Amino acid sequence: MNWFRNLYDWVLSWAQTKYGASFLFILAFTESVFFPIPPDILLIALALGASSKAFKYAFICTIGSVSGAFVGYAIGNYAWLTASGEFSAFANFFFDTIPGFSVGLYESIRSLFIEWDFWVIFTAGFTPIPYKVFTVTAGAFDINLAMFAIASLVSRGARFFLIAWLIWKYGSSIKIFIEKYFNLLALSATVILIGGFVLIKYII
Repeated sequence: MNWFRNLYDWVLSWAQTKYGASFLFILAFTESVFFPIPPDILLIALALGASSKAFKYAFICTIGSVSGAFVGYAIGNYAWLTASGEFSAFANFFFDTIPGFSVGLYESIRSLFIEWDFWVIFTAGFTPIPYKVFTVTAGAFDINLAMFAIASLVSRGARFFLIAWLIWKYGSSIKIFIEKYFNLLALSATVILIGGFVLIKYII
C-alpha cells in the first residue's frame, strides 16, 4: 500500500501551496467519480492553516464534490450497463482499477436504491463509503436527477461544513479527533437516519 500512502502525502502537499483551494475543488470533483483519496484530508489541512477561511474551503469542497457527482451519475446512466443489462467494458474497467469500487459494494448500494430510492443519497454523502459508488449507482438506476442534486448538495455540504465548523471552533486540538472518529460518528448518524426512514415506512 506504499503507493496509496504516497498518493495521500501528495494530496496533503497541496495545502502548502498557493493552489491549495483550486486543488481542493479538483480533488473533491474527481473523488466523486474515481479518485481514491477523499477530499476531507486536504480540507482539514487547509482549514487548519487558515481557520478563518474554513467555511470558504468547505464551500469549495462541496461544490466540487457535487459537480463531480453529476459526472458520476452520467457515467452510470449512459456508460455503465449494456442494452441487455450487463456491465459494460467501461464498468468492468472501474471495478478492476479503482480502489474501493467493487461489484459486491455496487450490488449492495443498488439494493439500497431499490428499497429507499433517492433517500439513500441523503445518507450516502455523509458515510465513509466511497461516494463515487453512490453517484454511479444512482445514474445506473436512473434516480430522479433533481432529487439526486438536492440530496448530494445537502449530504456533502453537511459533511464538509461540519468538519470546517469543528476546526473553526476548536482549532488544531480537534484534528486528531476528526481523523480518528469522524467517520465512525458519521456512520452512526447514518444508521440513526436510516432507522428513522424504517420507522416512517413501517411503523408510522
